[in-house]
Amino acid sequence: MSCKFGFGTHLKSTCTFEHLHINIAAYYLNNLSHQSVSACQNVTNLILRYRSVDDEGHHVGYYATNSSFCCHISLICLLSEFCGNLYFVLQFVNDLTEQWSIHYGSLTFQLKPFSFKHTGLFPEQAVNWDWFSDKIRSAKRPVKVLNLFAYTGGATLAAAAAGASVTHVDASKGMVTWAKENAASSGLSDAPIRWIVDDCVKFVEREIRRGNHYDAIIMDPPSYGRGPKGEIWKIEESVYPLIKLCAQLLTDKPLFFLVNSYTTGLQPAVLRYMIATALEKYDGTVTADEIGLPVSSNGLVLPCGASGRFEGK
Repeated sequence: MSCKFGFGTHLKSTCTFEHLHINIAAYYLNNLSHQSVSACQNVTNLILRYRSVDDEGHHVGYYATNSSFCCHISLICLLSEFCGNLYFVLQFVNDLTEQWSIHYGSLTFQLKPFSFKHTGLFPEQAVNWDWFSDKIRSAKRPVKVLNLFAYTGGATLAAAAAGASVTHVDASKGMVTWAKENAASSGLSDAPIRWIVDDCVKFVEREIRRGNHYDAIIMDPPSYGRGPKGEIWKIEESVYPLIKLCAQLLTDKPLFFLVNSYTTGLQPAVLRYMIATALEKYDGTVTADEIGLPVSSNGLVLPCGASGRFEGK
């Protein structure tokens, strides 16, 4: 059986998505040399796709966009997983479908390949979507959610579909527009979502001054970024002060607080410590773990990042 990569998990597979297995012309490289990698990096819109062949000849694999080895799924993990059976498939992006859709439950996402390693979705986050959606549905009260660094709206739409009112904040106007498109595709155009293009730290500071509060907060901060007016964000310096600021926005009985990290150095233990200290006055439980993409053929999980969670009592 071929190996498929599925939506995110801590421990087990949820559902697979084969729409991302893109049919492109193959160029076989038996041993990819350093010079070949350098050559690849000079091609701006190159697609790097890697695959493995099992004993029955079935090809398996995932994809990465960008002209370098820096891809969302760690190539090192794949090399360890598939050892010597690796093929590297290269093709220009103009041979690739410009946009396609994938589905997760009631949600529909429009994906597009970009040269900066993204397609518009981090599918391993589905394990968090499922977790907080259950929390929202079982709350038996109106739930207000603040989603910071909200990207193309995966968490926003999951929370809205579960019945929450969501404030979606991202510094990129283009990403907020993309999130609105995903909302329309998911039948959530009329859902109670506020779409905000703003620097996340400045928005939180203004919300504190305005006296607004939220039952739950989600943040998925980048390692490095710039706000709409050139504000600099460096996660090592900025994430803990932001978590402490966000603690001031929580209601007296917060439902949950979720922090995601794809940055080396912000491992689960670090996330747990930051959340536990910033939210120490609230009654609840703090946990943290790696998240990844499940491989259906062998039950293993390809690690992709980490999540820290506060769950109110």
